[in-house]
Amino acid sequence: MKRAFLTGGSGFVGANLARLLIAEGWAVRALVRPASDRRNLDGLALDIVEGDLTDPDLADKIGACDAVFHVAALYTLFRSQRAALMRSNVDGTRNVLAAARTAGVARTVYTSSVAAIGVRSGALADETYQSPPERLIGTYKLSKYLAEREAVAAAAGGQDVVIVNPTTPLGAWDRKPTPTGEILVRFLTGNMPAIVKTGLNFVDVRDVARGHLLAYEHGRSGERYILGSENLALGTLLERVGRVAGRRAPSFTVPGWLPLGVAWVEETILARAGRAPKLSVDSVRMSRESMYYDASKAKAQLGFAPAPIDAAIGEAVKWFEQNGYLGSHGGAARNAAPR
Repeated sequence: MKRAFLTGGSGFVGANLARLLIAEGWAVRALVRPASDRRNLDGLALDIVEGDLTDPDLADKIGACDAVFHVAALYTLFRSQRAALMRSNVDGTRNVLAAARTAGVARTVYTSSVAAIGVRSGALADETYQSPPERLIGTYKLSKYLAEREAVAAAAGGQDVVIVNPTTPLGAWDRKPTPTGEILVRFLTGNMPAIVKTGLNFVDVRDVARGHLLAYEHGRSGERYILGSENLALGTLLERVGRVAGRRAPSFTVPGWLPLGVAWVEETILARAGRAPKLSVDSVRMSRESMYYDASKAKAQLGFAPAPIDAAIGEAVKWFEQNGYLGSHGGAARNAAPR
């Protein structure tokens, strides 16, 4: 029986990866912070180890295992969290890699993000493309870029490290939820009268989990693999969500300056008055770009075979409804979501 040490198991991607590993016969040890919400791991046959990514005794917690899957990361686009992003994503990744090396782990799979790659204007970005760091929007993207540099450096030093770069996952167990999950919840509860003009690459979160296992089995140390599926405008995604949930997608597009102004007021003025901002400047700046990617390398080298995202949309709608995110608005979703 293979043994895995998993960080971020209580999160969206990590919870799906934990389920896949268990289904594939792996013994899983999951690192969970003491204050974390662990409901995504309830009922799973795994061992939970309390700790933090920066713990000095992390190698002891990893112990004897075949693989480390480092999925955990802080994801926030609010500028007040810059220091926390660097500490968790960069320092934490450096410590996890060092601990895996000390523990003698044969292979580490590091979960980066297409955020680290950046956006290629007018074309699909693949693994060969890299935005200059100074052009990456926001501290989150910069932190993922710097964390990925840690993984590349570790591989260059002889450690076996494979990097995966998921795009925008959809599906069940999005408990926080992610920013994309928040968009779906707002749409499904009738709180999205308009949208911004943007585009993303979307992928079933179960395919992202499978991509991690494929990277462990077939990936090349020091290389990165984009795990994505469909490049879609946000409006097109919501049209497909609407077909599942029985709702009409917003047809009105707001000009970019409007949400940018709102975000600036929330982050600079209202935040000083003690009010938690709901919209970040960096998220609005990101939405001005179409973030489209090409997953051909993962398909060719790993055997990655992502499905169309329709099933993932149905799973997301069903999960949000069953877990109380939609409140009294869940009826149409309940009747339309595939079972």
